[in-house]
Amino acid sequence: MIREQYELKFNSDGLIPAIVQDVNTNEVLMLAYMNQEAFDKTLETKVAHYWSRSRKKMWLKGETSGHFQHIKSIKIDCDNDTILLKVEQEGVACHTGQYSCFHKILD
Repeated sequence: MIREQYELKFNSDGLIPAIVQDVNTNEVLMLAYMNQEAFDKTLETKVAHYWSRSRKKMWLKGETSGHFQHIKSIKIDCDNDTILLKVEQEGVACHTGQYSCFHKILD
């Protein structure tokens, strides 16, 4: 696999959306945001870190719940402004107790 360096495009708040997908099932688990620090920490530790827009601080996914997201791959979209994380999910991804945050069905 060839690893290329790309200039990430963070928004005016210094954030970039991160779509999180189960590496085994391809189910979309959640959407979160990263700042540069969270992205760098994720690369360093291979465990997902995000930026909490409500608490205004970086957080390690699973820090309190034990439901860590182990990074298996990271992709960047064609515009360099969205990240796709393929993860091995420990436990559930959603704070409601659901496996995926996308569990509500609209017909």
